[in-house]
Amino acid sequence: MAKIGVEDSLTNIQDALREKGYDVVQLSEESDARGCDCCVVTGMDSNVMGMNDTIIPGPVIEANGLTADEVCEKIAKNLK
Repeated sequence: MAKIGVEDSLTNIQDALREKGYDVVQLSEESDARGCDCCVVTGMDSNVMGMNDTIIPGPVIEANGLTADEVCEKIAKNLK
């Protein structure tokens, strides 16, 4: 199953992903994302400078305003 990095504060999403069989890694610092197929972030830190440094080859999903089920659906779609 895919390895998903999820920010520490998104515990409901971490739980939902684990229930679906995903390998979940807590993201407490940027280096934790290495080796992940996808990452889920809160979206609270917006990229005001427009800089894009790629750490993972997969998608980064912003969870702001989404339910845990909606985030799981987005991950499933993006990892097909």
